[in-house]
Amino acid sequence: MQKLIPHLWFDKEAIEAAEFYTSLFEDSKIESIVQMHDTPSGDSDSVTLKLCGQDFMFISAGPIFQLSPVISLMVHCSTKDEVDGLWESLSVDGSILMELGEYPFSKWYGWVNDRYGVSWQILLTDQSVQQKIVPNLLYTGEQAGRAAEAIEFYTSLFDNSKVEFLSNYSEGEEPNQQNMVQHATFTLEGQQFAAMDSAIDHGFAFDEAFSILVNCDDQEEIDFFWEKLSVVPEAEQCGWLKDRFGVSWQISPRILEKLMSTKDEEQKQRVVQSFLKMKKMDIAELKRAYEGK
Repeated sequence: MQKLIPHLWFDKEAIEAAEFYTSLFEDSKIESIVQMHDTPSGDSDSVTLKLCGQDFMFISAGPIFQLSPVISLMVHCSTKDEVDGLWESLSVDGSILMELGEYPFSKWYGWVNDRYGVSWQILLTDQSVQQKIVPNLLYTGEQAGRAAEAIEFYTSLFDNSKVEFLSNYSEGEEPNQQNMVQHATFTLEGQQFAAMDSAIDHGFAFDEAFSILVNCDDQEEIDFFWEKLSVVPEAEQCGWLKDRFGVSWQISPRILEKLMSTKDEEQKQRVVQSFLKMKKMDIAELKRAYEGK
């Protein structure tokens, strides 16, 4: 499983959305569905899946958070027909942010929020890409103008990371300023991300609806990322935190997937109740709960 995993929060539709997306994209499948009981949202479904060979996680955990374009998924397509097919499927009962058409940066592109609230940017690319689906972070509102700072911070924090491309706005593109990022791509742990600034007030901001889960090998690694990333104490819960830019992360031990895959329902629920009480994940405590100690 990859180091960094996009994690999307749904009200009740995580399984339905996973089934829809895995039917839509090649090299995609649902890998596991785990139901958790007696959470703050009642019964909750956690879905692990692959889309275009990339790891994702979905959760149904109530209407507490709502997905928005603040983090969208950019899909790089090799043909116009591929763009059209995805657009036709994803735009049903959705809302269009940018109409499908020709733009200076792509000969065929559109931006849409689908029926589940997930935001997609679908574009035709002239060159082969290393990653089919790329999360795009939009720094807007209070965070406008901080994309370059965020990229520098993230690439300094994670291994196998670098800035691949960065361009700024030009004169005459107000309210965006020339020191703001118009588009950037960067890699963290070998995985590609994109980012941009927008001085336009879009009315949304980073929150827990779209977080990035960090798979950690041991407690030392959990402690490291927790110390470096967490700046909002009241947001710390069950391994979740917020960084200085408002982006939500989950700092999670790799072993948790193994513990949660047990066929013993009581054993699994002991683990769930254990981490629900935590802020930062404690591997030793999770193992004790698993073993019933």
